[in-house]
Amino acid sequence: MVAATFGAVTAALAQQPAPFANGDPAQGQALVDKDCNDCHVRQFGDRDRIYTRADRRVKTVEQLRAQVAFCNTQLATGYFPEEEEHIAAWLNQRYYRFNP
Repeated sequence: MVAATFGAVTAALAQQPAPFANGDPAQGQALVDKDCNDCHVRQFGDRDRIYTRADRRVKTVEQLRAQVAFCNTQLATGYFPEEEEHIAAWLNQRYYRFNP
């Protein structure tokens, strides 16, 4: 019984798409370089520190999506959802490495 349940859960997880599967990390990197890094440098003195600090806020895929949307609103960049997906894909590839 346990083996059957484990097998079903494993199969369900294998079918889940990778987070940000519709995002293009290269496009996301270009957007981050253009609109995000200056703010991060002003806040932290280093563009990468916001992502690598021990007390970083983002710990899940959902939190990363929410943070990208929050920054989009705060900076009034006017990104469309697909552009937010590109940014999240880049950040996930570079810093977070969330898996399905």
